Amino acid sequence: MFFSQCALADEGGVSFWVPGFFGSLSAAPQQPGWSLANVYYHTSVSAGADVARAREFTLNRVPANVTVNANLNLSVNATGDLGFVIPTYVFATPVLGGQASVSLVAAYGVVSTTLAGQLSGNITGPGGGSIPFLRSDSVSDTTWGFGDLVPQFALRWNAGVNNYMTYITGDIPVGAYQSDRLSNLGIGHGAIDAGGGYTYFNPATGHEFSGVLGFTYNFKNTATQYQNGVDLHFDWGASQFLTKQVQVGLVGYAYKDIGCDSGSGDHVGCFQSQVFGIGPQFGYIFPLSETLQGYINLKGYAEFGASDRPKGWNTWLTFVISPAAAPPPAPRRMITK
Repeated sequence: MFFSQCALADEGGVSFWVPGFFGSLSAAPQQPGWSLANVYYHTSVSAGADVARAREFTLNRVPANVTVNANLNLSVNATGDLGFVIPTYVFATPVLGGQASVSLVAAYGVVSTTLAGQLSGNITGPGGGSIPFLRSDSVSDTTWGFGDLVPQFALRWNAGVNNYMTYITGDIPVGAYQSDRLSNLGIGHGAIDAGGGYTYFNPATGHEFSGVLGFTYNFKNTATQYQNGVDLHFDWGASQFLTKQVQVGLVGYAYKDIGCDSGSGDHVGCFQSQVFGIGPQFGYIFPLSETLQGYINLKGYAEFGASDRPKGWNTWLTFVISPAAAPPPAPRRMITK
């Protein structure tokens, strides 16, 4: 579920990592074999002059001889409706004493973005003088298509109620992307992301808590000669299993750029963005057959504390088909004589 949201962080408000990808039971062991996750993701965000100005530069809509005022009457609004298909294979043979899995994330859908307002500043003339500059802008577009491909490898270890995991993933930039377009489904550059997580899960009490910390290294976007800094993200989930099938709780995330951007976009400054999100979740596990089980999870986030990036809200509806847990062996009858 790593796709370029219509406007997030880094270059013009776009990042590789989608906050909220990990949640409850992230580090818990899985059943060996194939599983398939299908996710419907909806996001609605908006931002002010800080992100809008960066998008104006990215789209080359600001003349080179214009000095743009810091306080602009500009805004960006965006919505996205995405579907993710995530096949996963979990190996039965232990790797480094843990459980290994490989996944491939593919995305498809539609993103719409609107940038509107007034752009003002001063035009520097040939003799060094300046002339006041004012322009009203209203730009919008909609993009349908496929996102980038994202492979992932993970290892999980179990020690009673404590579970640990580590992962590495990256972006293969093959999705719909144009540097002069507001809405994109790809990010236009490669990226590598790695991190680790922990899950506490006590089946006897139904208590569960998970947290996953990761870091993203971004390669240069050759279309814009711009390179995003290193990003830090932390996803967490806390839940209570009311029964062995019904789960309720909270989810949240924190996202922050810890490295400055570089390249042709230096005129927008360091552009270190951050955002936080929190919301409810509900999960339900149900049998599909003797060998398969289904899992539905609905979670939503309201964002706050945003800086140099849009904020809004997003929802995730996930349906997973996976191998069912093996039933416990039947007890043997004691034969007495």
